[in-house]
Amino acid sequence: MQFTVVDGHCDSILDVSNGLRSLAEKSDTGHLDFYRMQNNIDLQLMAIFIENQYKPHNILIKTLELINLLDEQISQVNFVHKILNKKHVEEFSNSTVKVLLTVEGGDSLTGSIRVLRCLFNLGVRSLTLTWNNRNEIGDGCAEDPGGYGLSKFGKKVIWEMNKLGMLIDVSHLAEQGFWDVLNTTNMPIIASHSCCKKIFDHPRNLSDQQLKALAENQGVIGINFYPYFLSDKPHDASIDDVIKHIIHASNIMGTEHVGLGSDFDGIDKVPKGLEDVTKIRDLITKLKEVGFSKVEIANIMGNNYLRVLKKVLPNE
Repeated sequence: MQFTVVDGHCDSILDVSNGLRSLAEKSDTGHLDFYRMQNNIDLQLMAIFIENQYKPHNILIKTLELINLLDEQISQVNFVHKILNKKHVEEFSNSTVKVLLTVEGGDSLTGSIRVLRCLFNLGVRSLTLTWNNRNEIGDGCAEDPGGYGLSKFGKKVIWEMNKLGMLIDVSHLAEQGFWDVLNTTNMPIIASHSCCKKIFDHPRNLSDQQLKALAENQGVIGINFYPYFLSDKPHDASIDDVIKHIIHASNIMGTEHVGLGSDFDGIDKVPKGLEDVTKIRDLITKLKEVGFSKVEIANIMGNNYLRVLKKVLPNE
């Protein structure tokens, strides 16, 4: 059985921005590049993350620069294509890689719905509403784990994303904001790079109650590979810890709502056995070993994300 692999989050464009390497050249540094993605990742959600030194005054400028930089990187190879609509989600082949452009942190909107529309017109198809801090949309989980929920502007962002055909991402969002999103959206959402609080209690991880609500929304959690979210023994974390979170989320939500969210190139440590993108398909073997069926594995490895994208993205 052929498995389509979708990864919900990486920060690799930052390495290019910081002059460390090119994604359009095969590299031995970093966690992924376009060449290593071939035959390993079919669709990668690639995040535009703005580092703190650009906040608040230069955040929109840097966002636009990174979008342009990623477009330049994609133009240097002939096998990477951006996903913009439902039709682009239909066909995959081993020789091509697809990329969906995301912005990590609603700070980039600078409090403007018109900026959201502009980003959509530039090809952005998903928005992580907050990073760890508070912005005009709501509280991040490091501001206050409970938080104060979505602002009036935040609810307008949800409505506009629903209308445009943009995927709402609640990773990093404080818990009250999570519930406000579910009470506001009329589309499935994702937590693109999060883990399970029941396995390891961390502010970035989701409770069982949140997992159940995400499943009721027909959404997806992408299990993060970061050892400090996986285990209380991060230095010993391995691929087996990722599997533990997948098993727990599947038991709570059903395998129709679980996916991958590596956080590659956004994390400074990886679990043993998942050192870079070339190892990601080893999860298939591990999932078989612990008893998941081929259909369940296909869901977890990518089909769940594809289902949500086919529901949320614009037709053309």
